[in-house]
Amino acid sequence: MAKRIKSRPQERGSVLFDIVFTDGSRASNRRVPAEILGGLDGDEPARQLIAEQEEEIARKAGRPGRAIESLTRSPVVKPKPVV
Repeated sequence: MAKRIKSRPQERGSVLFDIVFTDGSRASNRRVPAEILGGLDGDEPARQLIAEQEEEIARKAGRPGRAIESLTRSPVVKPKPVV
């Protein structure tokens, strides 16, 4: 029986980002819809969306929000060939 290959997020219309916050903590693979990216603003809309997500997460957790220091796209992992 052949294994089903899981589709990557980029194929489903999402882009993953790695975030470093000003306090030195990190978050990996934050998902952002691909349709808000591109254009003249580049990845700036992703920064705004992730900042809003972080504020909501912090509010629900009862802690102060963290400020984003840097934002980079996560590397695309190539699937291993099925033998």
